[in-house]
Amino acid sequence: MAATARAAVSGGLGRAQRVALATAGGLGAAVALGGGAGAAAGALLAVVLYRWLPRARSPDERRAALEEEQLTRQLPLTAELLAACLGSAASPAVAVAAVGRSVGVPMGPRLVAIAAELALGAPPEVCWTRLGEEHPTLAPLARCLVRTSLSGAPASGPLIGLAHGRRTAAARTAHARVRRAGVLATAPLGLCFLPAFVLISVVPVVIGLTTRFTQDM
Repeated sequence: MAATARAAVSGGLGRAQRVALATAGGLGAAVALGGGAGAAAGALLAVVLYRWLPRARSPDERRAALEEEQLTRQLPLTAELLAACLGSAASPAVAVAAVGRSVGVPMGPRLVAIAAELALGAPPEVCWTRLGEEHPTLAPLARCLVRTSLSGAPASGPLIGLAHGRRTAAARTAHARVRRAGVLATAPLGLCFLPAFVLISVVPVVIGLTTRFTQDM
């Protein structure tokens, strides 16, 4: 179950896993409710679970998603380093190249390429806009640098604010993933124990009430 939860959080579930979980949920509901209504509810729940559970992605999609996730993790540090280097006496091309050599892949090679374009005289706003279009994760960084490039204002303050905001958002995302993994790990277990709970707790009460009502009549 823990492996299933990790698969659902990271790359989705395969067709066999989704069918197994949906079938288990449908059978649990059918046994718990019983009768024709239980069978109908179980079938409906199985269909809903099959469509709701995340699908497995292709290798290219997983690779692209992993790269975007790495860029997201590197963004706060990159923004802070750019703020420090651009605030010095170095030219934008030299500052961006220094940051590109300091951070790892996949962020580093992209910054080094932009630094080479800046050194050749390319407009900074064009370079940063293209970076944001190619990688939506880096769009906030690109917009920040485009604004400061067009206005001539120092980039240090906006970049530091961007780094702080990205770290806060990353912490919230991590907490949300942990909560979702817990739900995905415990939901199948709950569905397995639901029929036993109904048989042990609910059925005796219903039988007792029915017997007492019959005796009173």
